[in-house]
Amino acid sequence: MNWKDWAGYYAVASYDTNHDQEYFAYRHAAGLMDATPLFKYEVKGPDSLNLLSRIMAKDIGKLRLGRVTYCCWCDDDGKILDDGTVARLGMDHFRVTAAEPFLHWFLQNARTLNVTIEDITAKFGILALQGPLSREILVHAAGGEVATLRFFRLIETRIDGRNVTITRTGYTGDLGYEIWCGNSDAIAVYDALIESGKNYQIMPAGLAALDVARIEAGFIMNGVDYFSANHCLIDSQKSTPYELGLGWSVNLERDCFIGQKALQAEKETGSSWQFVGLEYDWEAFEEIFARFDLPPQTHSGAWRTAVPVYGRSGKQVGQATSGAWSPTLKKNLALASLRNDDYSKGDALFIEVTAEYERKRCPVRVSDPMFFNPERKRGK
Repeated sequence: MNWKDWAGYYAVASYDTNHDQEYFAYRHAAGLMDATPLFKYEVKGPDSLNLLSRIMAKDIGKLRLGRVTYCCWCDDDGKILDDGTVARLGMDHFRVTAAEPFLHWFLQNARTLNVTIEDITAKFGILALQGPLSREILVHAAGGEVATLRFFRLIETRIDGRNVTITRTGYTGDLGYEIWCGNSDAIAVYDALIESGKNYQIMPAGLAALDVARIEAGFIMNGVDYFSANHCLIDSQKSTPYELGLGWSVNLERDCFIGQKALQAEKETGSSWQFVGLEYDWEAFEEIFARFDLPPQTHSGAWRTAVPVYGRSGKQVGQATSGAWSPTLKKNLALASLRNDDYSKGDALFIEVTAEYERKRCPVRVSDPMFFNPERKRGK
C-alpha cells in the first residue's frame, strides 16, 4: 500500500516494504515502471515545427525524423516553466512530454498557426524499462531491431501483437527504454515484458527506487530541484536553464523564441546561480552522530527537503534540494544550487545535518552532478 500521487493518479512508490530490490534491478538487471501519468501532447500540422521552435529553448528544427530530444521551455523572462522531451514521428508530427499540464501554454502560442494540439495523456501508456539488461529483454519481446536502436532514437514495432513506439530514453541515467502503447494495450504489453524478462531478473519497480537513481544521474526534478515559474510567488524562487546546468539545451542563435532576449543577456553577463553535485565527507558525517552515541543516519531513500549549504566563512551560499545515499557508489550525495562564486569540482563546503534534534555542519566536496554515468547508457 505504498503509493504516491503523480499528476492526480495513484503511482506505486515501492512494491515491497522498501525499494532496495527495485533499485538494484535498475542498476544490475532491469526494472519496469509505469510512467503513464506523465503529461503527453501530440502536435501535428504544417506549423507544428514553428510552434515548438518558438516555445522550446532548444532549436527543434534540428531534430531529425525518428529522434527524441530533451528540452525545457521558459517564460518571457527566461525562467523555466517545465522540462520534458520532444519526439519527431513525422515531418509535421511531434510528441511532447511534460511534468505539468501545459496544454494551455501550447494553445496560447498556437494562435493563427495551422497546427492541432491534443492532450493524449489518457490515451497512451508509457512503460519505462530501465537497466543494463533492458536491451536483451526488449529484443526478446519485440525483435532484433531494438538491438541497434541508438541513444535518444525511436522505432515503431510490435510487442505481443500490439503496436508500440520504443524510445531509448529514461530517467535513471542507465541503459533504458520507454515503451509507448495505446492505453487499452498497456496491461498486455506490461505482461509480455515481464514474461520476456523472467530469465533476466526483471522486477516491477516504483518511484522510490527511481528517485535514488535519478539523483545518482544528476537529473533535476520539477517541484524539487527547481520550481515552475508559474508557481513562484517571488522572482528569487525562479530559475533559468543556465542556473540549472541546462545551458547545453539552449540554442540562442536562431529565430525568435520565448525568453530568448533574457537568456542572451544572462549569457553575456553570467548567471546568479550554478547547479552542482555534493559528496559528503563520510567520516565527518559519522562523527556528527557518534557524538550522540548513534550510528550515522541516512534516509532510507531520496530526500526532497532543501537544506542550507555554507561556505568556509560560515555564510550560507546556497541550498541542497535533494539527495540520497548511493548504494552503487557507496557515497552520500546531494544536488545543490549555489550562488555563482565560481565554485569548481573539489571545492570544500558544508551542508546542514540534523542529529538528535541539533543542527550540525558536515563537510562536503563540490562535484559534477552527474555522479553515475555508465558507458552503456549511450553505447551501442
